[in-house]
Amino acid sequence: MTSRLSRYRAPSMRLGALAATCAVSLALAACGSSSKSSSSSSSTSTTTATVFVVKPATSGPGVGKPAVTIGDKNFSEEYILGQLYTQALEAKGYTINLHENIGSSEIIWKAFTSGSIDFYPEYTGTLLSAVAGQTKEPASAAAAYAEAKAYVEKYGATLLNYTPFYDSDALATLPSYASAHNLVSIADLKPLGKAVTLGGPPEFATRFQGLLGLKQLYGVVPTFKPIAIELSYKALESGQVDVQLVFSTDGQLLSGKFKVLTDPLHVFGFQNVAPVVKQSVLAAEGPAFAETINKVSALLTIPAIQQMNAAVSIDKQSPSSVAHSFLASNGLS
Repeated sequence: MTSRLSRYRAPSMRLGALAATCAVSLALAACGSSSKSSSSSSSTSTTTATVFVVKPATSGPGVGKPAVTIGDKNFSEEYILGQLYTQALEAKGYTINLHENIGSSEIIWKAFTSGSIDFYPEYTGTLLSAVAGQTKEPASAAAAYAEAKAYVEKYGATLLNYTPFYDSDALATLPSYASAHNLVSIADLKPLGKAVTLGGPPEFATRFQGLLGLKQLYGVVPTFKPIAIELSYKALESGQVDVQLVFSTDGQLLSGKFKVLTDPLHVFGFQNVAPVVKQSVLAAEGPAFAETINKVSALLTIPAIQQMNAAVSIDKQSPSSVAHSFLASNGLS
């Protein structure tokens, strides 16, 4: 592995039109990939990378327990999270079926509530906005977690501990464009009106943490251009868009080639990751199941997740290998 991976050890302290038409029963087959373990899983964005092969544990608290199906969403950070939780649980003897690249929050929530998956990593603010339809932003990360947990409990589920890192949506542009238009904050886009082209995934157009919120909170009404998540930075660098929706933990932001606009009104909310899991699964799998997941989550600081994101998105390493390196360096594989 590269020297980048040697820095993964956590410090001791921190839907597009196509997706909308996919039935949940097809989402796992047509909109994603599936494997009985992480041994055959790799995201479509890293198909040339070497995939780490996980050997099932023959001992541990999970041996003999019912199989659990984990799902993840449709971008690199989620592929990494799916692999981290899968591999850590497999190391404890649990049998895990991993379904990757299911889709946006709206799609994966339907997969979860329909029984197609038992567990998936979610962003608390996105769950409240995109799934629960809430438009009032919580006052803090802890409040977002409490409100999201209360919502999923209505569906026989719960949230496990949330991560130290938060991954907020953010608006990025090239420094040259920011300088030419005096852009520092999202609010500075308002005078540009339709003259500014803003790119983002299709679901951004209908979310409050998207165009709806930008208009309501900032008075920003840009020309919107749907851009697939994996093409975000390419669209920005090639001039297809002036401003692009990105994720605050993207490895590309470490390069200094992009300027992220501040969000003083917090339109994008608080976005710590908290695993959504069925309460029946927790009961069936025993206390070591949640304990293992919480140990992984506690290690996921902003520097740790940014370095893993960079290894996948920039260095083209597979999510499975990156997750294995991180878990091994922290004694969880």
